[in-house]
Amino acid sequence: MHQTASLLTKLISPAKDQQLTGWLFLRLLGLIYFVAFASLAVQIVGLAGSEGILPLEDYLSDVAADLEPPARWFWLPSLFWLTGASDQMLQGSAYLGALLSLLLLLGRWQRPLLILLFLLYLSLYHAGQVFTNFQWDTLLLEAGFLAIFLVGGANRLLILLFEWLLFRLRFMSGFFKLFSGDPSWSGLTTLDYYFETQPLPHTGSWYAQQLPDWLLRSGTGFTLFSELIVPFFIFLPRPFRLAAAAITLLMQLLIIATSNHNFINLLTIALCLFLLDDRIVGRVLPRRLQTVIADRHETPGRTRTVTTLLAALLIVPASLIGFGSRVVNQPLPDYLLAVYHTVRRFGIGNIYHVYPTMQTQRQELIIQGSLEGTEWRTYRFRYKPGDPTRRPPFNVPHQPRLDWMIWFVPTQQRIEMYWFGQFMQRLEQGSPRVIELLANDPFPDQPPRYLRVLAYRYEFTDAAERAETGAWWKLTYLGEFPRVVPRRP
Repeated sequence: MHQTASLLTKLISPAKDQQLTGWLFLRLLGLIYFVAFASLAVQIVGLAGSEGILPLEDYLSDVAADLEPPARWFWLPSLFWLTGASDQMLQGSAYLGALLSLLLLLGRWQRPLLILLFLLYLSLYHAGQVFTNFQWDTLLLEAGFLAIFLVGGANRLLILLFEWLLFRLRFMSGFFKLFSGDPSWSGLTTLDYYFETQPLPHTGSWYAQQLPDWLLRSGTGFTLFSELIVPFFIFLPRPFRLAAAAITLLMQLLIIATSNHNFINLLTIALCLFLLDDRIVGRVLPRRLQTVIADRHETPGRTRTVTTLLAALLIVPASLIGFGSRVVNQPLPDYLLAVYHTVRRFGIGNIYHVYPTMQTQRQELIIQGSLEGTEWRTYRFRYKPGDPTRRPPFNVPHQPRLDWMIWFVPTQQRIEMYWFGQFMQRLEQGSPRVIELLANDPFPDQPPRYLRVLAYRYEFTDAAERAETGAWWKLTYLGEFPRVVPRRP
């Protein structure tokens, strides 16, 4: 009993060596919130507006038909229950989030801003449905939720919750790579395929593909080391924690150099701040600024301590239940799963499994339309591979949701085929907000009468082929989609 009380006292004690790291994290979080909201602002109406691919109004109506208040709030926590789901409200919410993010970046009204930013992003997260149901979205939500308690200074428990979030992201990603049984991970051949088959390669991906096999295998092994072993350094003494921060930072920079992964790598780097301390951060911040931060520092009061404890009692059990539900061979009790799913609907307590399996071939879809069925015009996307001579574009930290989701369609799973069918219907109707998500409108005067989807295998050219042809990709025609073999996995 005495040991338990002693541990609790230690957890709720102020983290005096994390004043500067906490301040800097809030500034970086404001920047990341800004790019996340701004990215959604130019897409959300095309994705979930009244003439979008998956209208939010229809989604809310379906939930309302099945659930009465307040149950619907727990099933789908969203401000759009109060404001309505008009196109103006969807886009306005995203732009409002971007504006509030800038105020957070400036250090104004931090706690109220963080609460509003969390609620706005949670609402947009649910509004986007399959287009926003990704691990970087839930990572931002949980980081943003914890940041509410960080304003003015943290206690040890809050720092531990940030570390638990980073640990889950890194360790679970590595664990599920091996747990999946994917032979490319266990055989260290993943990087033979990854750069070419990832959702949105950029120019650095092509150059990485040209690296020698021994280096690619070493890179796969280093990835597993950084995700399976290094995360445990987080909870060890200072030298190990600094090593964990350095290795994780290196991995994130390598990923950015070879992959388009929006803002998740920037947020992971920001979370690494909690592995450092003020002795290190103080070397880069001006003395005068450090004095201002110290003057604004507060010892967490009783209310903040209690709410942080409550947050821990939600996040830690929910994340363990979610992990157990994926690993244990037999089903967990319904009440445990109910706890997990209820908590995760609020964007916290999630599990992470980045690239648990690896595709060995890239199947790319080319969408074409025609007015009379003889002359076909191609719809071009802004970021996904299309024209083999176009340099693969770099889009970090922007997240082009439609381009990314097209990558999943060749699996021909039911949910992918459903939204893709909705997308094709909007093209047939000539929906302006959906077409704005694309790089061109091949039918500016009237919508096409016919649509078809052609499937190709895309492979990176090698250095000699690119020098000869100028192409970044070489193509093999597979057939008309969906009358082709589904991609596995």
